[in-house]
Amino acid sequence: MQNIPNEQEQRGDTSRYETCLLAADDGGIATAARLLAQGHCVAFPTETVYGLGADATDGRAVAGVYAAKGRPAFNPLIAHVANMAMAESLVGMTPQARRLAEAFWPGPLTLVLPRHGEVSDLVTAGLDTLAVRVPAHPVAQALLTAIGRPVAAPSANPSGRISPTTAAHVMDGLSGRIAAVLDGGACAVGLESTILGFDDDIPVLLRPGGLAVERIEALLDRPVTLHEGSDITAPGQLTSHYAPRGALRLNVVEPDADEVLLRFGDGPSEWSLSASGDPVEAAANLFALLRKADATAQRIAVMPIPTQSLGAAINDRLTRAAAPQG
Repeated sequence: MQNIPNEQEQRGDTSRYETCLLAADDGGIATAARLLAQGHCVAFPTETVYGLGADATDGRAVAGVYAAKGRPAFNPLIAHVANMAMAESLVGMTPQARRLAEAFWPGPLTLVLPRHGEVSDLVTAGLDTLAVRVPAHPVAQALLTAIGRPVAAPSANPSGRISPTTAAHVMDGLSGRIAAVLDGGACAVGLESTILGFDDDIPVLLRPGGLAVERIEALLDRPVTLHEGSDITAPGQLTSHYAPRGALRLNVVEPDADEVLLRFGDGPSEWSLSASGDPVEAAANLFALLRKADATAQRIAVMPIPTQSLGAAINDRLTRAAAPQG
């Protein structure tokens, strides 16, 4: 709790903080809300991964998120809100979007919809749509309720690197560059949210994530179209993303001698994503095991993972993590 910035201190300077770790109790949540309201960047837990939050209505605060992460400004952010009413104050809800929100919020679903509320243009990267979601984590819910305004929050890690699922992961990547980390324990889902947009009335998957697309299709009783093209229309669409520092090789059955092998459905192991082959368990373990492997070896291999359920999102993250970094 030392060196928490006060209201008079300059905002947006990401080189001047001694980042404080806040307990996820009433006092810690109140402190985190105060810092956000004053324009500082605060990391907080969601059910998916830890997010790096800033007041979405404050352009200077949002700029601090881009600066702390080293994130390209053409890559939009998700506005996190406490409830449906706040979401409706920011975006135009279509009938299909409303059905999805009523079914899956709070939860790991982000909807990209026409914006009409007051958020900084930096949040949308200049687009006329806004990505918005209601997180399910009780600490995130309490924080968003306390601040009473939308919080723009990408994953709380240096841009392009492995996403954080614990407060320690956040501190490892961003300590000294943000005001505080609200420690709510390990994230249950472990993958970023599924992002869905609409082309007229056609649902379009912009990023697979913590909500399986099969559940969306079952609710809407129609197929979801996959996003095509190279334009960045939502967070998490960069070709190289979620990357470890070392080399990553996918769909490996027999690893090389110098590789750590992340296993799937291959029995108990220190490096098992899921010994039983459960994609939900594998998703929850993915980023933490990638980080552990990256600290252990210079080369990482991953066994094949089926694309059913959350397997599609896991393979999306691994493909981007293995892509050449430019």
